[in-house]
Amino acid sequence: MQIIPFLLSLSICLWSCQQAGQKTPAETLAVATSQGNQVTLDSILAPKTSFSADSFDLSYVMGQFDPAQHPDFTLVDRKYADREGLYLRKDTYVAFLRMQEAAQKDGVQLQIRSATRNFDYQKSIWEGKWTGNRTIESGQNAAKAYPNAKDRALKILEYSSMPGSSRHHWGTDMDLNAFTNEYFESGQGLKIYNWLVDNAPAYGFCQPYSQKGEARPNGYNEEKWHWSYLPIARQLTELARRQLQDEMIQGFKGAETAVEIGIVEKYVLGISGACE
Repeated sequence: MQIIPFLLSLSICLWSCQQAGQKTPAETLAVATSQGNQVTLDSILAPKTSFSADSFDLSYVMGQFDPAQHPDFTLVDRKYADREGLYLRKDTYVAFLRMQEAAQKDGVQLQIRSATRNFDYQKSIWEGKWTGNRTIESGQNAAKAYPNAKDRALKILEYSSMPGSSRHHWGTDMDLNAFTNEYFESGQGLKIYNWLVDNAPAYGFCQPYSQKGEARPNGYNEEKWHWSYLPIARQLTELARRQLQDEMIQGFKGAETAVEIGIVEKYVLGISGACE
């Protein structure tokens, strides 16, 4: 079943069904799913499709929850991802499906490579790089190459977030197709990136980590693969701006550098102005 044409036809009858006192399609039908907490028609058409900042708290911002158990999250269908077990917010996932369908019509295939990563997931990535059990993007063992704690943290922060400070905690952000900027600079990768630049904003998505320079002097290096669903991410960015403090970023190896680096101002808020 094509989800977008189906939803459009359903929306036409919603008002008339409600006026007649009949059950709406959202109350009587569900999209068939094979396993897990997949998006249903009820969840897509439910009134709670947007949230105020009051709906979130710092534990959410810092990824202190299990997306598999969270009512606002859904399992991403394997056909849109490079592996099983990826989760996104339901509203973000529906927006992605709309964008993916449009991209496909233009000969562009979008594949989710990474989605929600809660605190524990991000901690495993960070500490793997911190200890040298996992190499950093340059192929180096950061523990050996950067014995000074701040230097090591800054090197890891070129592309990886400290646990508690990642946008991937929010369920609004995803990595698409590849993890290197070089992939998106020629061939099919360039076609994908150009399509996203031209079309993703129409579906609510923005590239938060644009090229660094005068307009964005701080934060992670450019990530052409990282796209954020702004209707929700903007609210969470503002909540982080108002309430998140460097001292709260703790509970992992190397956390003592968060205050010295200024992790909130320079990294959590170090995004493209178009995404603020």
